[in-house]
Amino acid sequence: MPTSIRLGTVILPDEPWKVSRNHWREAEDLGFDHAWTYDHLTWRDLREKAWFSALPVLTAAALETTSLRVGTLVASANFRHPVSFAKELMTLDEISEGRLTLGFGAGGAGFDSTALGQAPWSAEERASRFEEFVTLLDQVLVNPATSEFQGEFYSAHEARSIPGCTQQPRIPFVIAGTGKRGISLAAKFGSGWVSNGDSSNPLEATEQEHFMSVQKQISMLRDECARIGRDFDSIDRVFLASSRNEAWMKSVSEFERLANMYQEIGFTDIVIHRPRISQPFAGDLDVYREIAKLTR
Repeated sequence: MPTSIRLGTVILPDEPWKVSRNHWREAEDLGFDHAWTYDHLTWRDLREKAWFSALPVLTAAALETTSLRVGTLVASANFRHPVSFAKELMTLDEISEGRLTLGFGAGGAGFDSTALGQAPWSAEERASRFEEFVTLLDQVLVNPATSEFQGEFYSAHEARSIPGCTQQPRIPFVIAGTGKRGISLAAKFGSGWVSNGDSSNPLEATEQEHFMSVQKQISMLRDECARIGRDFDSIDRVFLASSRNEAWMKSVSEFERLANMYQEIGFTDIVIHRPRISQPFAGDLDVYREIAKLTR
């Protein structure tokens, strides 16, 4: 595998901390560049099973580690407000001593979207809310005070962000987006951009379907960076390997094959899931550990 590509891992928040803490320590010891967790209220097949809140888990993970970057992959606006979320992120950035990255996306139509009792938002409304959320979140995190922001969906009045983020001017955003509006936000606000490939069927799409999707998406990102005058190489390009039908975790050689393919089209980071005993993301821990050694 090319030594220049960075490697991350997703550790699902589905185990008690006395167990999960060892996974985060191991991720740092193995040499992963970054480690993430999902930010949901409930998730897919695991809806009726244990599932813990992302930000407390990341806070604990930050205290268990010393150099590992930690983050959400990804948070959404489905059950959050920019002002309160900014305060939580600022606090976690301080606790982690500047090792927090916010992976952030528009969210979907799953369980999170109706858990607060609201009717499901249309795809158009989710995209519009996401644009407004990112814009306001950026303002609140960068400025000591944000006054009189009045949007269609979110507002802020005398919102304080003191002392501000440990990372200046704010924590890095890695923005998920596979369409024009999401990719435009990534080019404008993101330190990075993340894709899980074919967003219409991320867990079940084939290797070819994912690869064809990301080729198109990364071309759109290049074009958008050129349009707004941003250096394409200044934005990290992250691929989240999540399909059951791809061979990322089958063997080290298969991982290397796929990592080379994705690096050739412009990706800088690959994120794999820590294997679970059962689906989703069942896999071989020995292979996972051998893959981690590739970046040492």
